[in-house]
Amino acid sequence: MRARRLGRSSPVLLALAAVLALIAACTAGGGGSAPAPPSSGPPSTSAPALSALPPGAVPGADWRITDPGPEHAVEGFADRTSVRPGEPVHLFVSTTAAHFTVTAFRMGDYPPTGAARVWVSPPQPGRRQADPVVQAPRNTVVAPWSPSLTLDTAGWPPGDYLLRLDAEGGARQFVPLTLATPDNTGRLVVVNAVTTWQAYNRWGGYSLYAARSGRFADRSRAVSFDRPYQAKDMQGAGDFLIFELPFVEFAEHSGLPLGYATDVDLHADPHLLDGARAVITLGHDEYWSTAMRAAATAARDRGVNLAFLGGNEIYRHIRFEDTALGPDRTEVDYKSFTEDPASRTDPLEATQQWRDPPDPRPESVLLGNFYQCNPAQADLVVADDRNWLLSGLVRNGDRLPGLVGDEYERVDLRVPTPRPIEVLFHSPLTCRGRPDFADATWYSVPSGAGVFSAGTQYWICGLDPGCRGGRSAPVVAAITTRLLTAFAGGPAGAVHPAEDNLGALGIDHP
Repeated sequence: MRARRLGRSSPVLLALAAVLALIAACTAGGGGSAPAPPSSGPPSTSAPALSALPPGAVPGADWRITDPGPEHAVEGFADRTSVRPGEPVHLFVSTTAAHFTVTAFRMGDYPPTGAARVWVSPPQPGRRQADPVVQAPRNTVVAPWSPSLTLDTAGWPPGDYLLRLDAEGGARQFVPLTLATPDNTGRLVVVNAVTTWQAYNRWGGYSLYAARSGRFADRSRAVSFDRPYQAKDMQGAGDFLIFELPFVEFAEHSGLPLGYATDVDLHADPHLLDGARAVITLGHDEYWSTAMRAAATAARDRGVNLAFLGGNEIYRHIRFEDTALGPDRTEVDYKSFTEDPASRTDPLEATQQWRDPPDPRPESVLLGNFYQCNPAQADLVVADDRNWLLSGLVRNGDRLPGLVGDEYERVDLRVPTPRPIEVLFHSPLTCRGRPDFADATWYSVPSGAGVFSAGTQYWICGLDPGCRGGRSAPVVAAITTRLLTAFAGGPAGAVHPAEDNLGALGIDHP
């Protein structure tokens, strides 16, 4: 289950002045013996700036959709989830209008709207394309459409983009696109969780959860990127607006060196993380392939920091297949070992949950904490105010209202768990009638890497005073600023080694 909120320019930047004031107060007498937090400015790095906009771009342009118009009045998809700057992108658009335009917005630190308009197409001829096709036996929906136009991305800086389709008559929808950073040396790599967006995408009547019949048994066993994202709730933008955009805007304002990629890139490119300082996954990054997991683990073990800013990561095991439009365009997940034909031909690639037999590989091995339940709603409760991320900002027992949910994780020693590990927030809750805790964690490994796991899907929404952050947004922003700044400086676990506190919290046994 996932929280939903329609996209607008998130006011996360309003929290940043409060962050600086809060940090200053913590170090100016009121913070006791708390160590000074890291500077909020960017550290020295060899990573060059890559965010210069092309000539004619308009920072602060209005990108929002207030009235999308009738369903299917205009919709589309791209033939790539990501490209590098200068590579072409083919758009497939269906509309009931005679003409449409495409406007490309780079999302980020562009007050007052959080977007910059970088390109606008001339009017394009519109047409209603073919109905969706449901491919048996896996109930995979594809849009058998012809390409409508090709975008030239030369001069566009890397980053997260929304392509807005504007139909004659006023209907609008988005198509998301990532312009991947060509070289992530020295960068904090922000990973868009497009595999999770696609898993929940119900366009054409099917997702990995739903079917036209309403029966779970009739759901898709494989979903295709060769179709639009559904218009309902997220206006064609996948889950970018709620689970990712507030962090992108916040991180860009920090001035730290960022890289951009999708999790399909993490799967396909074994050199994606060469030289990177950190990998940041966002609010809901549930669907991981073997190659994705291996890449993140290998990066950690050579000193690359990891941050998991959600509450349900690395839960579903997927694999990819190609389509006529390109590689890795079909995402396979049977959610069952025995039902998946790969169980008989390539058992390690069968798509049961990562934690399930016959070869359990629980997410806790990489996250530190372990997914538990949904839906839950609770306050974040401070458990370790001496930790470097929290010191001087909060005290044990302090509550950050409403920041645990919908899905959450906790330390569970019945499964493999890295040690030493620190629980920073230990938050009591009830989920489906069962009392439990949500845990935000920090651990370090011999390579010097540090790993932070928020343990809640609401962490990123907590950066935004207008979403769930409220008065707590400056605290969440200050913690996140410390984390990112330390990550940009190199292996953060070497500077801030974890001090195990499970015994003090009474959770040092299964």
